[in-house]
Amino acid sequence: MRYRTLGRTGIKVSPYALGAMMFGAIGNPDHDDAIRIIHKALDAGINFVDTADVYSQGESEEIVGKALKGRRDNVVLATKLSRPMGDDLNQRGNSRRWIMRAVEDSLRRLRTDHIDLYQIHRPDPDTDVEDTLSALTDLVRSGKVRAIGSSTMPASDIVEAQWVAERRGLERFRAEQPAYSILSRAIEYEVLPVAQRYGMGVLVWSPLAKGMLTGRIRKGQATDLRRVGLFRQFRDERMLDVVERIVPVAEEAGLPMTHLAMAFAIAHPGVTSAIIGPRTMEQLDDLLAGVDVTLGDDVLDRIDEIVPPGTDVGPRDEAAYLPPALLDPSLRRRPAAR
Repeated sequence: MRYRTLGRTGIKVSPYALGAMMFGAIGNPDHDDAIRIIHKALDAGINFVDTADVYSQGESEEIVGKALKGRRDNVVLATKLSRPMGDDLNQRGNSRRWIMRAVEDSLRRLRTDHIDLYQIHRPDPDTDVEDTLSALTDLVRSGKVRAIGSSTMPASDIVEAQWVAERRGLERFRAEQPAYSILSRAIEYEVLPVAQRYGMGVLVWSPLAKGMLTGRIRKGQATDLRRVGLFRQFRDERMLDVVERIVPVAEEAGLPMTHLAMAFAIAHPGVTSAIIGPRTMEQLDDLLAGVDVTLGDDVLDRIDEIVPPGTDVGPRDEAAYLPPALLDPSLRRRPAAR
């Protein structure tokens, strides 16, 4: 395992990060099995674990906390906040009020006294970024958090947050966590260059495009209807067509699709680590087998021809952040003159 530095934090992390979203009710509800998966990943050299309070409403953090008992000091532990954690409208977002409550809840579930990377899960247009950074700065100075980061944040918001931190003497975001895969390359256009400019680490999610790049989702083949209901891209003809063009690239390189996809995700110099999210031990074993795969220029050039750099294929990911005006038509229209 060749370790990398997370931006300019000095923290060394593995190129694969273990994502814990699938541990708990929404994925693998067997705590003992999930703990075995975590232990095997750690034994294989993965030292970066990423979760969030919202994953199975805290259950994922609880599983991770149990799994890290006796091993916490050797793990770079990341978690996130801001997604709804209850019906109360104040149990979400990036306000100081919620941050101070959410961090204590996460620390308790994770059974630790500090979080190595505490991330804002999504931007919060209702909260001034200065208030968010001020609260997170207090957590860093108190020792409860080592570094702070953002997730799915537009490049312009990243720049604003960096400027606010500099002007106000606050902690700055040290990492960004965007979606990135062969099928979703839009971050190459602005987000990755901005992150590199500010010395931020980049931890990418969905490098397998939510299963599209596993080799199991093929055009004209039957697909698990339950998953189709969750992920509309499984039915998108544009994405399926591109997958059919990627398959022979993997075959000619002598690689499984999963190994090609993961190697692509960590090949960009702006990417620190890519998150793997196994639900079963079999899935973990498959991904670990490709951890040392590197792609030559010939393979990367062929991928560039199929999916041009800086572009996405198919519909926008349902989990991506959208500014409020793209969601609420009234915010795009001036009120009628009186």
